[in-house]
Amino acid sequence: MDERTLRTLEFAKIKEMLAERCATSLGREVVESLMPATDFLEVQHRQAETSEARRLYLAGHAIPLGGLHDLRPHVGRAVRGGTLEPADLLDVADTAASSRRLKRFLEEQEGVPILNALSRMLGTFSRLEAEIRQAIDEHGEVRDDASPALHDIRRAMRTLQNRMKDRLDAFVRGPAAKYLQDPIVTIRDNRFVVPVKIEYRAQVPGIVHDQSGSGSTLFIEPLAVVEMNNELKELALKEREEVQRILTRLSSLVADESDSLLDTLQSVAQIDFASAKGKLSLDLDCIEPELAREPLLEIRKGRHPLLQGKAVPIDVHIGITFDTLVITGPNTGGKTVALKTMGLFVLMAQAGLHLPAGYGTRVGIFQQVFVDVGDEQSIEQSLSTFSGHMTNIIRILNALEGPALVLMDELGAGTDPTEGAALAMSILEHLHARGAKTVATTHYSELKTYAYTRSRVENASVEFDVETLQPTYRLLIGVPGSSNAFEISRRLGLSPHIVDRARSFLTRDQERVEDLIQGIHATRAELEKERAEANRLRAEAQRMREEYERRYGDAKQKAAETVEKARAQAQQILATARREAEAVIAELKQALREQREAERMRTIQSARERLSRARQSVEPTEEERRAQRRGEAPRGLKPGDAVRIVSLDTRGYVLTEPDAQGNLLVQAGIIKMTVSVQDLERAEEEQPDARARGAAGMRTRGKGLAAAKAQEMSTEVDLRGLMVDEALEKVDKFLDDAVLAGLPQVRIIHGKGTGALRKAVTEMLRTDRRVVSHRLGGIGEGGDGVTVAKLQE
Repeated sequence: MDERTLRTLEFAKIKEMLAERCATSLGREVVESLMPATDFLEVQHRQAETSEARRLYLAGHAIPLGGLHDLRPHVGRAVRGGTLEPADLLDVADTAASSRRLKRFLEEQEGVPILNALSRMLGTFSRLEAEIRQAIDEHGEVRDDASPALHDIRRAMRTLQNRMKDRLDAFVRGPAAKYLQDPIVTIRDNRFVVPVKIEYRAQVPGIVHDQSGSGSTLFIEPLAVVEMNNELKELALKEREEVQRILTRLSSLVADESDSLLDTLQSVAQIDFASAKGKLSLDLDCIEPELAREPLLEIRKGRHPLLQGKAVPIDVHIGITFDTLVITGPNTGGKTVALKTMGLFVLMAQAGLHLPAGYGTRVGIFQQVFVDVGDEQSIEQSLSTFSGHMTNIIRILNALEGPALVLMDELGAGTDPTEGAALAMSILEHLHARGAKTVATTHYSELKTYAYTRSRVENASVEFDVETLQPTYRLLIGVPGSSNAFEISRRLGLSPHIVDRARSFLTRDQERVEDLIQGIHATRAELEKERAEANRLRAEAQRMREEYERRYGDAKQKAAETVEKARAQAQQILATARREAEAVIAELKQALREQREAERMRTIQSARERLSRARQSVEPTEEERRAQRRGEAPRGLKPGDAVRIVSLDTRGYVLTEPDAQGNLLVQAGIIKMTVSVQDLERAEEEQPDARARGAAGMRTRGKGLAAAKAQEMSTEVDLRGLMVDEALEKVDKFLDDAVLAGLPQVRIIHGKGTGALRKAVTEMLRTDRRVVSHRLGGIGEGGDGVTVAKLQE
């Protein structure tokens, strides 16, 4: 991309805004090297990456990038065999932990495949992190327990230091105290000393290590502790060697992980860069532009991202119905800003950045972008304004190759108007023939005519309010600009006689053209008012529609709440029925001890029928369940799936997958038919009828009944994966069967999990009359994941 274009359009300032939003120096390096891409797939990938990061932040999911460091110098030193300092190793551990958190965060996100792929490049360094944390504390000091040898050395040092302090404390409090400047113990050259008055040097034998600034005090190591100080020095040397050994070992671990660490840093840099792009998109209220393979530009409600305050949005396009755009209008009307906005939008889009514009903005891929904006004269080269512009235009024409966007401000200015206009038309014609998309601003009226008479060349103008004598900064495509010089002069107070005289100097054609342009502007203003009113009415209709949808949603929610309330009441009735059933079963237990076996089984069967009727009174019928499910089409049907045709109440099997209209082929018996998925429901698998087995068991008599039941009855029930209500109901039935089978003890498997299911089961067993006692499982019985219950005989 042309370096002069990047500088003129201030692309570097956009990169500065990105760098400010990076969390790491790694991300800032990526920003620093950012350049617009010219490959369509690369631009598409960059834009998608920005959109993914924006969606995360928009959903309130901040990407965790804290605690990450640039480890490249540390890794390089470790690979070369160097030893890392404790602070460097802490940086490695912090980065490993932050990388682990970042990886887990991105892996949990949905709808962000590019960021998911980057997260897979992040390494996990659990062993390395644990080794460093175990050896180095949060202050960057090697821990005592970093190794057994270091632990012993430091313990010996502390013991020796305490002995020395005790001996020196006794020394400074003893007879020698009168020779001391102060009764204290201090350190010089890493050895314990006492401050002795210089005149008493001979009375305190020992080694002099230092002297005070005034010369009145000598710091002497008493002979009584010299040997101990020597021993302490030897321990300090051993400590230093052991610490060096520990740091060398940890540095070698870093070297072993060097490739993975560098890959992680590369991924971190790209994730940080994507995060910065997402933040910038939100901060500037941007959108992802639609990308086109052909070179075109269509901006809707575009705002220059570097303008302070509330910028007036512009609508402009090129490369769709025309390839050359000539913009005319008064100075300070926004022509140059429009040029720079178009050029900067192309650079930002091809760099993968979102654009501060409205939806519907489209950007094609330009291989080159050239700009000639502002006063390009060079005093050093003694070039005039015209020469400076022309030198740059010549450079552009010589460098022009592939699909290019060329933006030129005040084309042909700085020389004779007639010659300048002719030269401008020739340059535009040449660029048009070379296939470039060209936008040029000018004051020359001849270029307005040129745009009208050439194919795929269009006029545009910046709007000016004659009433307020202020520009509106709106760009009007299809309408040439009017200088409004006569009207502005009249409103500013110039004599009408002079204005009329000036108008008489215009040719008849020139006056007619000027009147025509003013008439077009007036018509355009009226159309704008009508369009604004139409937009207002459309917005009002949209608001009314949203209000209707909101009320419909509220009504639907209230209906759902009513159904839920009724379901809760039904559950309460069912709970009452369960308590009644428990009372009946308790009565039956007494009857079991007094009645014959056959009579007891009939009584239990009667109780079960009463319980069944109580449940049926509150549970919906099969027809009601089908009615509730009707309209909810089963998803993911494939050939071979068992289904029920609701309207025919017939079971069948799917033969084909649903077509675009939601129809599929089903075989019911020997008949094949085409059925809508709306008329289908998944067929429930038939479960073995435990009650039928129980009824068969009732035909046995005496002790044979219990024996038969016990033989087919399992001594344990598995509740894992069930909700609490479902689990308690299953336990209740299981206990009935267990008591009936005469089992002395059963195991209830509820798993550990959060403990909620175990607590509910324990509470139920505590109040159940069928249970004599209960406890958690022991070793070999499942531990805390199993409850063992002893039952009444």
